[in-house]
Amino acid sequence: MTTEHIGEIVISPRVLEVITGIATTQVEGVHSLHNKKVADSFNKASFGKGVYLQTEEDGTVVADIYVYLQYGVKVPAVSIAIQKAVKSAVYDMAEVVISAVNIHVEGIVPEKTPKPDLKSLFVEDFLND
Repeated sequence: MTTEHIGEIVISPRVLEVITGIATTQVEGVHSLHNKKVADSFNKASFGKGVYLQTEEDGTVVADIYVYLQYGVKVPAVSIAIQKAVKSAVYDMAEVVISAVNIHVEGIVPEKTPKPDLKSLFVEDFLND
């Protein structure tokens, strides 16, 4: 099978942030994402809401993810599951390899706290910029 190059494909970093955020929140034991800076809560450019991607000089992508976990989960097990889910989702959807996924557990949420709705995770329409 031959591959024909018709043009260039450019994937916005915001798309990678959304993929990373959704993959993270779908892992069992994750309660929600958390912005590392208060200013990010009011910043319209902060689409990742707790997901921060950085491209290194060698072209690799590093993800820092800030999360709240549910009470009673094994923190290392959930963290490893997040790392695997994010690396897999980003590669499967965008064919971008993430070299490192750093998990920052910001807190543990009590059992009776309702989990946020996935639809409210990325309310901004990032495609209309």
